[in-house]
Amino acid sequence: MTPSPLAALLASPIFGVVARLLLTFIFWGAGLDKLMNYQATLAEMSFFGVEPAGLFAPAVIALLLVGSVLVVLNRAAWLGFGMLAVFTALTIPIAHPFWTMDGEKRLFEFHVVVEHISLIGGLMVGAILCRKLELERRVRDGRPARGAASARQEPARKV
Repeated sequence: MTPSPLAALLASPIFGVVARLLLTFIFWGAGLDKLMNYQATLAEMSFFGVEPAGLFAPAVIALLLVGSVLVVLNRAAWLGFGMLAVFTALTIPIAHPFWTMDGEKRLFEFHVVVEHISLIGGLMVGAILCRKLELERRVRDGRPARGAASARQEPARKV
């Protein structure tokens, strides 16, 4: 059983916001950096062969910032988590193809990929938890649950 002070902390809405801010820091931080250093962002896109850079750079910035905001505000968080997870997965073959490298560079990029995979797992857990919170909120507010979880509910009986 979770100790009471820790349980209270984990149940705190503020703690949830802080946790989502920290989990998404790598994404909104990168989005802001890419926005503030736009010419470097264009050069980075071109370096990795993501062309046309002028099209992909704003799309990546928007994805990083919008996905993060959805998660932090816990509004359509499933979409935000999904956006960030897919983005992270796509960076592996584009920016970290360790299987094409040798020596220390290969090992370094392999470790980056392992971290990316772990981050994707964390994003998946975040999506699960936000969905559970959404269902609990709906039940508490007397609204019907939506999605796959609602299919498991008993049908309403006629009186």
